[in-house]
Amino acid sequence: MARLAGVSPQTVSRYLRFNGGLKPATLERVEKAIRELDYRPNLVARSMRTRKTGRLAILMPAMAFNPSRMLAGASATAHTAGYFVDVVSAGGGVRARSDRLLELADSGQYEGILSLAPVLPEVERKLHQRTTVVISADFDDEMRGIGELADATPVVRMIEHLASLGHSRFLHVAGDAQFASARARRQSYLDTVERLGVESVGVFDGDWSGESGIEAIRSLSSRSRPTAVIAANDLVAAGVVRGARERGWDVPGDLSVTGWDNAGVGQFMTPSLTTVDVELEQLGSTAMAKLIAGLLNTVPEAKDEPLLRIIWRESTGEPPATKRPSRRR
Repeated sequence: MARLAGVSPQTVSRYLRFNGGLKPATLERVEKAIRELDYRPNLVARSMRTRKTGRLAILMPAMAFNPSRMLAGASATAHTAGYFVDVVSAGGGVRARSDRLLELADSGQYEGILSLAPVLPEVERKLHQRTTVVISADFDDEMRGIGELADATPVVRMIEHLASLGHSRFLHVAGDAQFASARARRQSYLDTVERLGVESVGVFDGDWSGESGIEAIRSLSSRSRPTAVIAANDLVAAGVVRGARERGWDVPGDLSVTGWDNAGVGQFMTPSLTTVDVELEQLGSTAMAKLIAGLLNTVPEAKDEPLLRIIWRESTGEPPATKRPSRRR
């Protein structure tokens, strides 16, 4: 490769070790030679010489959902720092996952490991004697969001904003109570309506499905109609909109509706759906940045971007009693 590029072997070695660091003309010749020869570094030989494999592992529980956005954020951050990433799925619960993590740490294949679910405390204490490990427990054994993913602050902000528009009668269609996120949103709803002194016509205990949104609206008596519904997620919110239309209620004319998750279809609904965007790419990227900082003995860069962000769209507006009459033409 050095002969083809017309440079010394030391120059090629410097390029491979430092991913550049050469004059532009020299850099162009070396990269052209790499392309022509289809060169790939021998990672095994490199790891024997440097004791560094250039590989990181991301450990996930048995996948019960599509983690692509979070893994994309983590992988992009790792690749930018020059690492390869393997994703390892471990089933069997926290004990099995903890044992698998110890196996990975002892294998010598990985410079660092990022676990996106909790492990046994006694195992976590042993891990740092073997390799660099970051436990970013964002999901439990059943892939239910915990930690930052269970933060229900946006529910508070949505109710406060809707109340400021004049809404005074609210309904919450809750998610599956087995999820910490559903319990947190339910409790935040109850605490906020009480603090603001607005009326709650109830909490409908649903299951994250569109059907539960429809049933919540069907269950209401005509005398207990709310003016705003806080739905557990976008699918539930879509069911609420469907149920409202079955009853002849306009959204948002008669009923404002909010969701959660920023599902892709929400912006194309009629009306488009107010929702909470969850920056899963950021979650994965932040966890990986912490791991890489541990490997390099540096401090990870702090990010000010919020993980959860409300997106206000057409499904919310002023309540019927406070709407200004339209001008006649």
